[in-house]
Amino acid sequence: MDFVFLGLTAEQWMNIGISLVIVIATAFLGRWIIKWVLDRGVARLVRKTNTSLDDALVDTVRVPLYMLAVVLAIDISLDRLNFIPGVWTSRFDDFSYILYFVIGLVFAWRFVQNFFDWYSREIAVKTETDLDEQLFPFFRRVALIILGSIAFITLLGHFDVDISAMVATLGIGSLAIALAAQSALADTISGFLIMIDRPFRIGDRIQIMDLDTWGDVLDIGLRSSRIRTRDNRMVIVPNSLIGKSLVVNYSYPNDEYRLQVHVGIAYGTDLELARETIIEAVKQVEGVLPDRKVEALFLEFGDSALIFRVRWWLDSFVDTRRMFDLVNTAVYNALNTAGIEMPYPQMDVHHKIDSSDDRQISDVLGGGA
Repeated sequence: MDFVFLGLTAEQWMNIGISLVIVIATAFLGRWIIKWVLDRGVARLVRKTNTSLDDALVDTVRVPLYMLAVVLAIDISLDRLNFIPGVWTSRFDDFSYILYFVIGLVFAWRFVQNFFDWYSREIAVKTETDLDEQLFPFFRRVALIILGSIAFITLLGHFDVDISAMVATLGIGSLAIALAAQSALADTISGFLIMIDRPFRIGDRIQIMDLDTWGDVLDIGLRSSRIRTRDNRMVIVPNSLIGKSLVVNYSYPNDEYRLQVHVGIAYGTDLELARETIIEAVKQVEGVLPDRKVEALFLEFGDSALIFRVRWWLDSFVDTRRMFDLVNTAVYNALNTAGIEMPYPQMDVHHKIDSSDDRQISDVLGGGA
């Protein structure tokens, strides 16, 4: 009589034992074999290439390959057990599908992460712009969210779960969220446009005309930008407001900057003497670029003075206010030394009196005496 235990014969128990040995041996030896193949064989080949992307790909497949080896061992071991009831076989098929699906998801997930890490480490640091360094963490996050969503929907579809209602619900929910977060979305979109169009960069000195704010750009984020004013105050401006405003960039195309002031001199002054005196005074000021032209343009006839527009260049926008002080002081002293008058506003008033009003005016001035 054949040996029977728990309804299984000795041969069937032997097949179960062999299947367990296959799975356990693969679990213990598979990691070592895969590590040996990748490190001794494939790694030697990829080290000869000029790029490190293939090294990142080798690291990507290391864990999924081990998982695949174990799952294949489980699949083969179950196929050997032909005495398993049909109901269990169907469930094992679904279980195998889930395992293979998880392996594919792990591979795709690791590939996305390793690719973005490789790009940030090898490519982004070598580019002249920091745009990719700012955007790539966000793109990686978005890619992983999309990958996870596709995987979740695919898995539900395999088990005949109706996902149309779920997709519709997600669509309505997304619309509600979009309406509730309109301002945040507008700031985020404007942040993308600022990073792509680059009207200013970190370190630039800008002025936002509509907000009457100017200073040095410290950070450009997805929702807002941070500007440090001249009095060392931090202004956090939503990107949507920057996108709607006129922005003056004092650092582009370079740091050289031209300043101007208006100087009034008395009528009757020798124009050329005044012009030469002003120009020579400005040229002597420290910080004025000697290789750029200093101009004193006779601009207009003012009410009380002849108006000159004085223009000069400096090598940095940072010293604008200090330069106004230095130049104004130098021009004032030079004009005083040359004896050129700088008149203050004055007005001559003429009052016409008729002869018939002489008696009345005399009475008013005399106090009626």
